[in-house]
Amino acid sequence: MNITRKLPVGIQDFEKLRNENFVYVDKTQYVYQLAQQGVPYFLGRPRRFGKSLFLSTLRYYFEGKKDLFEGLKIAELEKEWIEYPVFYLDFNKSSYGNMRSLEVVIDDILQKHEQRYDVSFIAEELSVRFANVIAEAKKKTGLGVVVLIDEYDKMLINTMDKPEINNQMREFLKGFYGVLKAEDANLKFVFLTGVTKFSKVSVFSDLNHLTDISLDKQFAEICGISEAELLQNFQPEIQKLAEENNLTCEQAFAKLKKLYDGYRFAKVSADIYNPFSVLNTFGNLDFGYYWFATGTPTFLVKHLANTGFEIPILENNVTIDAHSLMDYRVENDDYIPLLYQSGYLTIKDYDIELDEYTLGFPNEEVKYGFLNELLPQFTPSFGTSSSKFSTTGFIKLLRVGDIEGTMKMLQAYFATIEYDAIPQKLQIEKFYQFVFWQLFTLMGQFVQTEVKNNKGRADAVVKTADHIYVFEFKLNSSLPSGKGQGRVATAEDALAQINSKDYAIPYTADHRKVVKIGVEFSQKEKGIKRWVIA
Repeated sequence: MNITRKLPVGIQDFEKLRNENFVYVDKTQYVYQLAQQGVPYFLGRPRRFGKSLFLSTLRYYFEGKKDLFEGLKIAELEKEWIEYPVFYLDFNKSSYGNMRSLEVVIDDILQKHEQRYDVSFIAEELSVRFANVIAEAKKKTGLGVVVLIDEYDKMLINTMDKPEINNQMREFLKGFYGVLKAEDANLKFVFLTGVTKFSKVSVFSDLNHLTDISLDKQFAEICGISEAELLQNFQPEIQKLAEENNLTCEQAFAKLKKLYDGYRFAKVSADIYNPFSVLNTFGNLDFGYYWFATGTPTFLVKHLANTGFEIPILENNVTIDAHSLMDYRVENDDYIPLLYQSGYLTIKDYDIELDEYTLGFPNEEVKYGFLNELLPQFTPSFGTSSSKFSTTGFIKLLRVGDIEGTMKMLQAYFATIEYDAIPQKLQIEKFYQFVFWQLFTLMGQFVQTEVKNNKGRADAVVKTADHIYVFEFKLNSSLPSGKGQGRVATAEDALAQINSKDYAIPYTADHRKVVKIGVEFSQKEKGIKRWVIA
């Protein structure tokens, strides 16, 4: 199949998208709905989810550019098409390493509007200039001003690992964004996008008049691609992707769903596909971790590692009360809200009685991308030549039944982990349990792992074409003489647990060979000590 359609990968300008005939998933019904209600709005969504394109669509609508909207849903709804003065503040322009970089960006934006509306007096303070130019635009046009702010919080997100600069920016932005409340009489429409709400001590204390639609069911599909939109708009691309990867259309669709679907932005709503990853997959005709590769908040990954956060709970889903989900507090050590707002967790369920959300990884791209990014924080040697370990090499040994070689590879890998790599707040046993869990979870990209039975759950159950491996791990926590005696747990104890809990029973009828492995790792020696195989 020859596809000549242009896919809007990275296109954030609505005018360019329409004039150059890129494929467009029509979201203009939301533009009309928001414009008619006319209250100040805030929309929080993860990066690369289409916020900038939606804000650009609002811009050209309020500029009255009717021709750009021909054939779209809004063309059937809007009859007037009035040109309003529009202030578009795009904070994607800089990395914001210091206050000066933020002031330069804002000064540049204000200068253009001051020249446009011939403002005669230029105040020294940026917030005063912002207020003055809004008032002047209203005075000279006779129409309320539309203010659209893209990524209002980028400078705060980027400096979260620099508390002094972050505090300076928050204090400045409180006053600057506070203009939007003070100048309400001169404003027609206000819309801010971002990742998170910095509450209480931050900018939203002065923007408490904003209507937050981030979890509003009627706007759950305002960004991203729903399954219905995917099937309606991208059938040619799905077919071409299938052909290129020797898959049926059904198989290609299933893989798209597994990798990129699963986001939910309301208590009850359809799942949403990550638009950036979907479009890149269609453009490259190859499945990949496109969204995750665009950059992970390093401060967030380091914080989770250094504080001893028990990452495995993310796999089994975490709960959070409704108030906390969109309310990030800088003084708090709870990073679960930010993990949700950044797109690493999503809504899995909602308990109406408890007013509580259950969160989890949305899809395989996020899950495995996040774990791959996190593992080197716990084990710096992972992925380096010194570790002599790779998940694919590990799996190859398992596939041919070389369990001794498999265990020697693991033993050698743990021997490369320096003692200082273990976070102080993470107990030794939990550290080893986490690293094992993470390695086996990463292997879930290739094989099935962690299968439960009615008596419990083995640490890992790995299935290959010819073997089923049942693993159980035990920490030998005996201490040196003179320092007390801890409980001694051996490889034999681990194997005994496999037998007593019947971890292998579910596989006895399987044609594959079942192998049971009890593994003992030592607190004293800080690595794998022994293993027994049955």
